[in-house]
Amino acid sequence: MNDIQLNLTRDLVFFDVETTGLNVIRDRIVQIALVKLRKNGQPPEEFSTLINPGIPISEESMAIHGITPKDLANKPVFSQVAQKIYDFIGNADLAGYNSNRFDVPMLMEEFARVGMELDLSRRRLIDVQRIFYKMEPRTLKAAYRFYCNGEMEDAHDALADVRATIAVFKGQISVYEGKDLLDEDGNVIEAPIKNDIQALHEFTNDLNFLDATQKLKVQNDGTVVFNFGKYMGQPVMEVLRKEKNYGHWIMEKEFSSQVKQIIKQMMKEL
Repeated sequence: MNDIQLNLTRDLVFFDVETTGLNVIRDRIVQIALVKLRKNGQPPEEFSTLINPGIPISEESMAIHGITPKDLANKPVFSQVAQKIYDFIGNADLAGYNSNRFDVPMLMEEFARVGMELDLSRRRLIDVQRIFYKMEPRTLKAAYRFYCNGEMEDAHDALADVRATIAVFKGQISVYEGKDLLDEDGNVIEAPIKNDIQALHEFTNDLNFLDATQKLKVQNDGTVVFNFGKYMGQPVMEVLRKEKNYGHWIMEKEFSSQVKQIIKQMMKEL
């Protein structure tokens, strides 16, 4: 693993989930692995567990991660490990590979089902895939080969993937720190990769959207608008102010817990 020392102002938890399928609202977690990097330089902490999802695992997912219903028969359900996972994360920032669009919202949904809220408002999110895809668009296996000069073993085992992701992340900082980026529009972005969590949070997040399902969009002037339904393109705060029942409707319908968390907060600010 690359021995670069990360500049951390708070703990940083890398994590990965294996699931029953790809729907962040309807599918469930079957395995989760987390590695906590300490801001005080203490050795990393690891936590990994299989989880009985309570629903069938799709054939496509089993073909990827190899976890079968038999493997999970006597494993805990999420509610039995939720507090341990929540406490392990604590107030840490979160990181992973494709985590902004999949792992983070998937974990938020699992917590929401057991009456717990994973609050993102005070956390920074690092998606290592976004760095990789913007700088060198390939897969995690190729990323490991490129940045770490080695071959991944046990791909799609959650803990192996987390360890590989940390190695790739540190390798990316070593390779790209101080280098400018020429974006798709021909604009030069001056040295976007820094050993700085805030800078990497801004670089890896699509700031045009507030949620992974892209229901809430941020305009150039900072106004949040709906990106769906009858109020498409209209300012969220204005709509909620004029039609308070619309906010309650969102809270009751099949929207992600991330969307509901944001709408709940905006309704408090009215």
